[in-house]
Amino acid sequence: MKNAFAIVTLSALMATHAMAQTPVAPADAAASPSAAAPTAPQEAAAESKADAKADAKAEGLPKVELSSDLLYKLTRAEMEFKSGQWQGPYVTMMVAAQQTRDPRLARRASEMALAAKQGSEALAAIRLWRELAPESDEATQFFLGFVVLTDKIEEAEPIFAERLAKAPEGARGVALFQMQQILSRSNDKLYAYAMLTRLVQPYLDMFEAHLVLAQGALSLGERERAIGEANKALAIKPNSELAALTLAQVTGEPEAANKVLAAFLQKNPDAVEVRGAYARLLVEQKQLEPARDQFLLLLKSQPDNVGGLYALGIVALQLEDTKGAEQYFKRFLAVLDKNPGDARDPFKALMILSQIAETRGDTAGAIAWLDKVDNSASSGYVEARLRRAQLIARGGNLDAARKALTEIETDDPASQAQVLLVDAQFLRDAGYVQSAYTVLENALLRFPDNPELLYDYALLAERLDKLELMEASLRRVMALAPDNQHAYNALGYSLAERGIRLPEAHALIEKALQMAPGDPFIMDSMGWVQFRMGNLAAAENALRRAYAVRSDPEIAVHLGEVLWQKGDKAEAQKLWREAQSKDPKNDALKSTLARLNVSL
Repeated sequence: MKNAFAIVTLSALMATHAMAQTPVAPADAAASPSAAAPTAPQEAAAESKADAKADAKAEGLPKVELSSDLLYKLTRAEMEFKSGQWQGPYVTMMVAAQQTRDPRLARRASEMALAAKQGSEALAAIRLWRELAPESDEATQFFLGFVVLTDKIEEAEPIFAERLAKAPEGARGVALFQMQQILSRSNDKLYAYAMLTRLVQPYLDMFEAHLVLAQGALSLGERERAIGEANKALAIKPNSELAALTLAQVTGEPEAANKVLAAFLQKNPDAVEVRGAYARLLVEQKQLEPARDQFLLLLKSQPDNVGGLYALGIVALQLEDTKGAEQYFKRFLAVLDKNPGDARDPFKALMILSQIAETRGDTAGAIAWLDKVDNSASSGYVEARLRRAQLIARGGNLDAARKALTEIETDDPASQAQVLLVDAQFLRDAGYVQSAYTVLENALLRFPDNPELLYDYALLAERLDKLELMEASLRRVMALAPDNQHAYNALGYSLAERGIRLPEAHALIEKALQMAPGDPFIMDSMGWVQFRMGNLAAAENALRRAYAVRSDPEIAVHLGEVLWQKGDKAEAQKLWREAQSKDPKNDALKSTLARLNVSL
């Protein structure tokens, strides 16, 4: 009983002190052998369960008496490791593993070395772990993954050969695929492929052997060889969907892949995976109607296939068939409701249905779909709730919209900042500029380094004639988010609009335009600063390009003023009338017409 108790206690000790985080392995290494361990309080709360598991794990392990000396050494090693040391704890675990012949201690040493990014020491510990637990598939897998990534890849070959030879006939195909996956991580692709070729020689009568050779050849860029191997696989097993999909993949050309999949489906019309891949390939090639036909065939054989229903909804949207899209997405949601265990998040489908309802003017219907995103664990919960509030605000009920924002439950700081940002936007759009400014001023006390809050705060500061604060906020955005073209554009346009520091304004807008050369509003800013600098030809050119991309009233106002100054008053008035028809209350248009004493 003494030994049995010692084994249980040692298991508990190892579990208690196991690393709480995943060890840092070399890039692309196999998964760490360590699993996140429970904390000491958690283990104490589940003591009986832990003991039962420990008893089960103890089978086949050496009977080690947990002496006070060994307990002290292991506990001290763990405490030192937690404090940031690795070498002493690693040595302690290695020595203890060699003395006790307990593979768990070697495994723990490997975790410590990996966490410290000590490759040689990690490999030594993994070797010992495997030596002490020769039947452990986990130890072998980790050893293989590790040596393949180092210059010791040749050590993997005899192990792979033995594993393939010992694998039952029905499981050998899986073993071949696992081997190819591990070898694909090697830095020495040529050596790895040569090893792969040698290892599969006894199994060339299996279609899986040719598939792994095809994948390996493709990784080397040897497309012709990859095609040849995939064809051999298909010849051995003509109805293999995996072989057909591999052949389509290695062809490298969408049209050739189409032919492969279409030919396979002619002979194997019930091939669900191939038909799904063929349909997705057609979508990628913008062949939407043929893709829809393929998805419909899939749906005939699998009416409740949620992937097919969702895909049909997306294709219908792209074909501008909103009624069809609505039907497919509703069916998609109905199937999910019948299968509560399905891990798919219905958020995107609900958002699309909401947008469809909104497009046809059914605001209540749009809100009803958003109300179904009621799980705060959903990836789109906050987005759906914000959209719901925006729809309420658009209906003119500012108080209800703001109340809806206060009901959003989130612990995420970025989402909390977004809620405050939207609240300020509601107030600004309703004409309560000072109130919107105050909301953002308070928000920045909580989130001082949020670029979105700072950007909107700067724009409101400008409207309140707080120009120094506006510029300081925009420059803070530039520091926090150097690739934010809107901050450069906003400051440049503000300077240009006031007719000051025009060379600096031009430089800021030019930088923004380099970041987003196709943005019509930045093109508009460039045209406006050119106008302010007296470069009428350059201004007209920039503004015409901007208006061609987006016929926005504000761009029309600017282009009209440039043309007015050039003497083309008829064309200017035409543009202003267009702007007036789109936005009769446009402030820029009103002020321009008043300044130039023009009536339309």
